[in-house]
Amino acid sequence: MAMRNPSLRPDKNKNPMTSPSRICLIVVGLAFNFAGRCTGESTGQKTFCNPIDIDYQYNFEQKANHISYRSGADPVIVNHKGEYFLFVTISGGWWHSKDLVNWRFVKPDVSPHEWPKEDMCAPAALSVKDKLYLFQSTFERRPIYVTTTPENGRLSLFNPLLPYVPGAAGPWDPAIFYDEDTDRWFIYFGSSNLYPIYGIELDYTNQLTYLKTAGELFTLHPELHGWERFGRDHRDSIKPFMEGAWMTKHNGKYYLQYAAPGTEYNVYANGTYVGDNPLGPFKYALNNPISYKPGGCVTGAGHGNTFQDNFGNWWNTGTPWVAVNFNFERRIAMFPAGFDADGLLHASTRFGDFPHFVPTNKVQSTKELFTGWMLLSYRKPCTASSYREKFSPTNVTDENLRSFWVAESSSPGQWIDIDLGRPCEVRAVQVNFTDYKSDIYASDTRVFTQFKLHESLDGKNWNVIADLTNEKRDRPNAYIELPKPVRTRHIKYEHVYVASPNLAISDIRVFGHSDGKPPATPANFKVRRDAKDARNAFVSWARVPGAVGYNILWGIQDDKLYQTYQVFADQKPALEIRALTVDQEYSFAIEAFNESGVSSPSKPGKIK
Repeated sequence: MAMRNPSLRPDKNKNPMTSPSRICLIVVGLAFNFAGRCTGESTGQKTFCNPIDIDYQYNFEQKANHISYRSGADPVIVNHKGEYFLFVTISGGWWHSKDLVNWRFVKPDVSPHEWPKEDMCAPAALSVKDKLYLFQSTFERRPIYVTTTPENGRLSLFNPLLPYVPGAAGPWDPAIFYDEDTDRWFIYFGSSNLYPIYGIELDYTNQLTYLKTAGELFTLHPELHGWERFGRDHRDSIKPFMEGAWMTKHNGKYYLQYAAPGTEYNVYANGTYVGDNPLGPFKYALNNPISYKPGGCVTGAGHGNTFQDNFGNWWNTGTPWVAVNFNFERRIAMFPAGFDADGLLHASTRFGDFPHFVPTNKVQSTKELFTGWMLLSYRKPCTASSYREKFSPTNVTDENLRSFWVAESSSPGQWIDIDLGRPCEVRAVQVNFTDYKSDIYASDTRVFTQFKLHESLDGKNWNVIADLTNEKRDRPNAYIELPKPVRTRHIKYEHVYVASPNLAISDIRVFGHSDGKPPATPANFKVRRDAKDARNAFVSWARVPGAVGYNILWGIQDDKLYQTYQVFADQKPALEIRALTVDQEYSFAIEAFNESGVSSPSKPGKIK
């Protein structure tokens, strides 16, 4: 969802669909379009790591409050004529990629009166034949754009002014769907904690105007579906929000997807209902949520879309939560997805913020895309050239995007050194910057990131392994896949430039392999359903020596363990899962991981 007040509660005298707190504020000077940001050409990189490495744009909703931050949310990735286009809330344009790895920002080539002054919140985008259609969230009358060449930014008006929706307010968080089997068009929408997801057919011959009246398709049932409850780990009593519709047709079935319970917490997720017709009736999918990532460094997987790459592999996108400067500060994630033999749509978030391969062929299982490169930097000691009180260098290895290191200045030469403890095979490094007291309010600010990465076996003799000194694009979540593995003990970040007056980094994440064996499978794994609330289950296990963390795996059958909750080993070896569906049986298992690999999962245990 694009924007709303996180403390909003239902008010009988207010309609949250039309409340100002749920409407994007006017944004001025959104896009920074520097020459040479990204060529979009292949770099030889074969992997990616969430959050995806794009030049997230600075938003200005909180300019009056002197809050400046980069953000991206509500993604739609469209495969248009074999190339990929990413549309994101309030970005002043979109991104183009030929390989799902390298992304180039595209600024719209339209006259000022055509591009929305308030920009696009939660945009709808769809490729049909040789045309790409684009539409924004709105409660007003707004145009539908069309282009055959989105890579050059040129847009035309397909419908200069779409009428008001008959029968509902909106469309906010819209999704346009074309059913090629029947040659019919539809739009789905809704973003509220009171109202449902709506759907209505469109008349293509009349510029995609509405046919008949918007119908109510389904709503949330948090009393039955634990994952639809609001708050961190579903522990808040605020009435949850339903939003982010998306439709996918597969094998004659219609999968109408939605996001819940709200973008502000770690449990933001995607679910789906399934029907035989584009306007229903729809039935709740037994394995919901289909995309869910409450644990780890990058948390939250809600409000995205489902698409196929050029090889027929499925992907599900989502909106991880950052919330350092503002509760709606977010990023973009992409997870391998698919349909199983029973037609269940699911996304894999197991190690969902570790490096994954971008496939160059059709894969048989989402598990094939995990590189096996393990996290080498968790809680490792750090030293730095300088730091400010309360912003210790150790914050860069705690896997928490909301804690960070702040150097005394942002001048070139500031550095931070991570000691991995012993020589390891390093394959990739991710650098996550933070907008601490940033002041990017003017469109003429030079917004880009420049730095170097060094390695050393002894902490004295250093070699450069990545040099971004000549970068002219912003990489707030820079992911560097090394051309070849490097055996080393120390990884050092050397600063060159950021646009902010403060150099602040939340996490530097080092991936690869350490000598040794994977950990043992955790023993004494127990799972118990809450006798007072069937939406909850309690799991516990015995600690494994040398483990870095554990993945709690669960699903509706032993062979459908599609859900994952990652827990680090320095946390309590117990967890309450609050995402279950009443009257649904589940199977649970656990695996341990360290810097060398992953254990075999435990034998699944069932609960009724």
